[in-house]
Amino acid sequence: MSRDTGGGTSDSDLKTSLTECMKALDLFLNNDFQEALTLLQAKTKDSMYHALTYGTMLEMQAMMTFDPQDILNAGNTMKEAQAVCQRFRKKSSVADSLNNLVHGQSLDQFTEEEIHAEVCYAECLLQRAALTFLQDENMVSFIKGGIKVRNSYQTYKELHSLQQNANYAKGESHCHFEGGVKLGVGAFNLTLSMLPTRILRLLEFVGFSGNKDYGLTQLQEGATVHSFRALLCTLLLLCYHTFLSFVLGTGKGNVDEAEKLLQPYLKRYPKGAIFLFFAGRIEEIKGNINMAISRFEECCEAQQSWKQFHHMCYWQLMWCFTYKLQWKMAYFYADLLSKESSWSKATYMYMKAAYLSMFGEDDYKPFGDDEVKLFRQVPGLKVKIAGKSLPTEKFAIRKSRRYLPQNPVPLPVPPMEMMYIWNGYAVIGKQQDLTEGMLETLTQAEEALEEAAASEFLVDDRCLVKLLKGLCLKYLGRISEAEQSFTYIHTNEKKIKYDHYLVPNALLELALLYLQLDKREEAVRLLECAKHNYKNYSMESRTHFRIQDALLQAKSVPQNGC
Repeated sequence: MSRDTGGGTSDSDLKTSLTECMKALDLFLNNDFQEALTLLQAKTKDSMYHALTYGTMLEMQAMMTFDPQDILNAGNTMKEAQAVCQRFRKKSSVADSLNNLVHGQSLDQFTEEEIHAEVCYAECLLQRAALTFLQDENMVSFIKGGIKVRNSYQTYKELHSLQQNANYAKGESHCHFEGGVKLGVGAFNLTLSMLPTRILRLLEFVGFSGNKDYGLTQLQEGATVHSFRALLCTLLLLCYHTFLSFVLGTGKGNVDEAEKLLQPYLKRYPKGAIFLFFAGRIEEIKGNINMAISRFEECCEAQQSWKQFHHMCYWQLMWCFTYKLQWKMAYFYADLLSKESSWSKATYMYMKAAYLSMFGEDDYKPFGDDEVKLFRQVPGLKVKIAGKSLPTEKFAIRKSRRYLPQNPVPLPVPPMEMMYIWNGYAVIGKQQDLTEGMLETLTQAEEALEEAAASEFLVDDRCLVKLLKGLCLKYLGRISEAEQSFTYIHTNEKKIKYDHYLVPNALLELALLYLQLDKREEAVRLLECAKHNYKNYSMESRTHFRIQDALLQAKSVPQNGC
């Protein structure tokens, strides 16, 4: 398996390319971002690994900054990388050749380089699909790009079978190929296991299935083998355990596993911004908010060339100060983001207004800002990324419309409501003092609503505060009070006028409470009710992801106590 490909490069060149790309990754992880990209750029037209690595770095930037221009650049670059990989693929029908290979025939049909071209091509498709997912949580683009996803998925399945074949002769760069297959198989299994069933049905792919545990195992194995893909496997696992399991799940990521994965990289790259950021996030979800704050600040100080990376830290710092009920500091970071980041001006403006609305009567409001004026600006800041509005932005705009009339009825606790959208209660739930502080603030808001004049929003507002109080009570172990809070919303369902998202989410939270109490059958019944009986509400896709995660948990819970 080492003949020259004629129009391409020899297998020794493949080894040289991988060595150079590993060197570029090393520079990238040491915050030498531009140097790393420059090193790769010269060969992106001629080497599949240079093209793929260059595209991957731009994709990592897009994934971490959410900047629309970064997303566009990464997508175009990855498309170009895919074309480069295509040139190195075997010219005959790849599916047929791979099929022969898997079944032990014609092993000499493929050079090592052609095998690598397959895995690189599949990776380009996978990364392009990930970018569409970043743009649109509702998965519309993801489904439209279904052929790309299917081709990538099928190729990884074939290559995975090939690896298991006794007749397969391992090439000199086999560890890098193996890492690539583990990355793809792991990423697909993990992602598919998270998707709501209604989306999986839409995909209608033959044999398309995802096993979460298998996906995590493949990625863990890929992360521990010394290879070009070890970093990507590690980053994907870190993202899953510290972000995806929170934003698109119920906050059950494995923090211990994340710490174990991060430690060797932090040791090797003590000032590496990427790893300092994840170190901050790990401290945050452990409830060590002060330690998290210092890690995020350290991350900002570590490098100045990639300013967008600071914006990720500002976003996390904003939430850290929200957990501590320090509205002025939270406002400060929301203000910084609104001035510097182009991800979602509407969301940032909404958060600025939300924090101002929590200031006391005697508190000085910076720059003479007034929350009513800021809320009124939010709808005009709407942007579209790839023709789609961000779900968070839609939510912020809808809530802000309450401030358009001459005498608006204020939102009761807007920062705490948005905190629920980002699953922040799963963070503060780790610290009793933070949870008690939040509960006290929500109780004050509830008392204010008891005395408030009747309005069309009153029932919605009371139900919202009940939902958030219920979460605090659950984490404080006051289970029966939490149950009453969640049930209150379902009971008042018919009276809710605008915030219809509260009902399916209250059912979801009650189901999670019942899972905690080993009432599995009741939990599943509530989850199925939330999943099938409600539609067209705010942040619907995110709620469905969480329902799917809860159903997966219910299946893995032993049935004692039911």
